[in-house]
Amino acid sequence: MFKIFIVEDDKLLVELLEQYLHRFGYDTLAVADFGEVKAEFERYAPHLVLLDVNLPKYDGYYWCRQIRNLSTCPIVFLSAREGKMDQVMALENGADDYITKPFDYDIVIAKIKSQLRRAYGTYAGSGDDRTVTVAGLRLDRDRLSLSLRDERIELSLTEVKILDELLGKIEQVVSRDRLLEKIWDDQVFVDDNTLNVYVTRVRKKLSALGIDDALQTVRGQGYRLVPHWGE
Repeated sequence: MFKIFIVEDDKLLVELLEQYLHRFGYDTLAVADFGEVKAEFERYAPHLVLLDVNLPKYDGYYWCRQIRNLSTCPIVFLSAREGKMDQVMALENGADDYITKPFDYDIVIAKIKSQLRRAYGTYAGSGDDRTVTVAGLRLDRDRLSLSLRDERIELSLTEVKILDELLGKIEQVVSRDRLLEKIWDDQVFVDDNTLNVYVTRVRKKLSALGIDDALQTVRGQGYRLVPHWGE
């Protein structure tokens, strides 16, 4: 049974969310102490987190960063904030998706199923096919990591998906639509700007391994990864 950790201070909304999630067979835990979100997360060890932005004591961005120090489980924001920058900040702090309030509960369930499927189910893959290596750069899909020579860095699940696609089609142009399709099941609920945010994050991760200018933007088409680090 998948476990969903709910970090939301609207008690009525929490009650409705839990009722709906239980109907679909999920186990849930709503945070009890908003100063101890990280500790409660560690004790519960959920498969996915539903997280509000406006919270007592510390905001959702702060707790998203704290959780990311512990886990790569999917984090989905639920927030009344509709601004583009709010969504960008959520993604930059480690979130996997962002849903604005008021929302349709069927959409929330669909988003949860999508994230769980990609992280743990059908799309997660299995066996020896879980790593890919190009010119010494190794992507480990299971461990959510990227390594080159003796250096290794951690990745978010979304960063893994993007690099997986780019490394699988090395030096070929991968369209923006293809990357969006790879990351999200239903593009209609996704701001196209979120892909820009993730590509920027992937570039930073590559740079941390000493790889600069390898992820190229092909104007009007998409992106390609050129393995000059193997030279």
